[in-house]
Amino acid sequence: MVKPACHSPVLSYQRTTGNPARPPHLTVLFGGRNLSRMIRQESRRIICAFLFVAVLAPLVPSNASNTSTAVSRIDRHAVVERHNPRITRLDPDAPLSVGNGRFAFTVDVTGLQTFPAAYREQGIPLETQARWAWHSNPNPNGYQLKDTYRLFDEHGRKVGYPTDQAGSAGQWLRRNPHVLPLAQIGFDLRDANGAAVEAHGLSRIEQTLDLWRGIVTSAYAVGDQPVTVVTACHPRLDLIAVRVESRLLREGRLRIKLAFPFTHDLSRKLTPGIDWSRPERHSTEMARPSARRADFVRTLDDTRYFTVLAWGGKASIEETKRHHFLLTPARDGERLEFILAFGAGPLSDALPSIDATMEASGEWWRDFWSSGGAIDLAASRDARAYELERRVVLSRYLTAIQLNSDVPPQESGLTCSTWYGKHHAEMVFWHLAHFALWGWDEPVEKTLRWFESRLPAARALAQERGLRGARWSKMVGPDMRESPGGNPLIIWNQPHPIYLAELLYRNQPRPETLERHRAVVLETAEAMAAYTHWDGRRYVLGPPLWIAQEIYDQATSQNPSFELSYWAFGLDLAQKWRRRLGLARSPDWDRIIDHLAPLPVKNGLYVALESHPDTFDNINSRRDHPTMLAPIGLLPGYLADAATMSRTLDAVLAAWDWKAKIWGWDYPMIAMTAARLGRPGIAVDILLRDAPNNHYTASGHCPQDGDIAVYLPANGSLLTAVALLAAGWDGTPNADAPGFPKNGDWTVRWEGLRPLP
Repeated sequence: MVKPACHSPVLSYQRTTGNPARPPHLTVLFGGRNLSRMIRQESRRIICAFLFVAVLAPLVPSNASNTSTAVSRIDRHAVVERHNPRITRLDPDAPLSVGNGRFAFTVDVTGLQTFPAAYREQGIPLETQARWAWHSNPNPNGYQLKDTYRLFDEHGRKVGYPTDQAGSAGQWLRRNPHVLPLAQIGFDLRDANGAAVEAHGLSRIEQTLDLWRGIVTSAYAVGDQPVTVVTACHPRLDLIAVRVESRLLREGRLRIKLAFPFTHDLSRKLTPGIDWSRPERHSTEMARPSARRADFVRTLDDTRYFTVLAWGGKASIEETKRHHFLLTPARDGERLEFILAFGAGPLSDALPSIDATMEASGEWWRDFWSSGGAIDLAASRDARAYELERRVVLSRYLTAIQLNSDVPPQESGLTCSTWYGKHHAEMVFWHLAHFALWGWDEPVEKTLRWFESRLPAARALAQERGLRGARWSKMVGPDMRESPGGNPLIIWNQPHPIYLAELLYRNQPRPETLERHRAVVLETAEAMAAYTHWDGRRYVLGPPLWIAQEIYDQATSQNPSFELSYWAFGLDLAQKWRRRLGLARSPDWDRIIDHLAPLPVKNGLYVALESHPDTFDNINSRRDHPTMLAPIGLLPGYLADAATMSRTLDAVLAAWDWKAKIWGWDYPMIAMTAARLGRPGIAVDILLRDAPNNHYTASGHCPQDGDIAVYLPANGSLLTAVALLAAGWDGTPNADAPGFPKNGDWTVRWEGLRPLP
């Protein structure tokens, strides 16, 4: 049972006793005070509050309180504009990107991809990516997933999981399919003597990303000659528009180089470089070049895609070597404009102009920033408020340009490749939940549609594992085929589609929302229920399984605290969906909820899992994700006790190994726990803690140690946590920024944010 912290009402799941079919219930607890007396008192307070709102509130100044919701409209343009990234040197950790959610283009300080080696060697690669661009190497040996199976003992029956990633079959199946990098385009810059200009040859660098319009302006000098470049992405087409102004054009010292790579270096799973080494393995056909346009057809095994380079004014294009092209403008002016477009199919003869693309970009981004949620921390006295607001604004931009696709994103989005570009299903909540909380449902809808389209594969996987319903793979490409490794034994990804569907329904409480997502919700819950095992006195999870804290033996792990709470929460949400759909609650699901194993406790603290309760006894166990905190924080407290969780939070803060691999999403997760426990000071402190994997670059990225240059779960979890801190959660006694300290140092103005369950 969840106990309240600081007399805050906490929605608490309470298990019933006696009849196991009795449906669970939620109880609002108010610090043990008499509920009926409180109801009478609250009735009087409501009447007084109504009179105040109707009569006296109009006389009160709009910013009278320390923390304030949007009693007056936030100047959104001012909030966004003050965090426009401004780059004054070549910073390998801070290239800037433009994109539309399914396609993105990342530039260096020149406004194109002129010096990729200077970025890849030290920071974030310069790539062009689209979520539709996938490739698989030939499979002459006919490798199948069953070739990587290892049998695990699952309560007396043998079940195969594809965990062998080291063998030839495992390596091929992990690496294929993989995301395919598209073209690189940059400047061929020459000095007064005709020699190629290197990155250190630039001076007077002034680069700005106008977040309000989604446009990058790059200014710099080559020798004494200034160059200005404007770069934008079309919001509906996979197309960039570029305008260049410089006397170098008239002098013949600035040309455009376009090159098509083979693929990534697949020997590296984390931030691999682009592979240019095998030009014979792919083809680039320049079709029907004309005075203003060149079409390219790219072929790599069974993958084919199309590219168009179109320009204004006189210019000529030639192939300088295989897959490499050079556009040379005529020396009759000081402006060059061009577009570069990509598609899985042939591209239209009528593509938008540079002006039309930039206007469309400006309109889309103005609409984006003007709708949904916003937060303004400018009036706060805490010196950290500016940095938190900066991280929020840049995270909103980065997630918008990279996570709105028909295929779920990889952890590095569309900036670069990690884990071969595959989607990690356990990250889908961090990637997407914030969109619903900030009032933009479209990315969540797209991903749930993908889940719906992959239901046949999920049903087949469930059946293979001896389950009913739909079981979701963990590390997948667009086909949802599992990838070998420890991944198939992870289970905390299973309830995510239910949670995301619930967030959508809270925003769109309509019958059509229920019908649209009923199959995913109910079949996911069915598989979750079937996965539990009755051991004679309770329902258990595992073994085998791999808990969210990925450090324990998969073959022996049982009853992890986070996953137990998530199972109860997910099944109860699914029961609510059944009732909304006019169906009776499932007695089987209720029986499981009522008799799930309790969250494991040792020495008065929640531990990671029951089978290995050494979380706070062994320093080697105090690393990776401290997800024993998630039941109150990410989740609303099912099966959890607030007092025990508060002690556990203190233990994590005091004893966790912060120098080991604690990840970028752990900080927001811990902050959410502190906020729900009524400890807002800790919530803000941990969210902004100066610690490994919690640093945000000038462009808003949160690199992770271990060669992970871009990690969008950090950005998404930050936005989720800030929504909770500002808008609260169900049952919050005061939804006026309950997660921020009330010490006079924080003035929080917000609007359009949604509370969490």
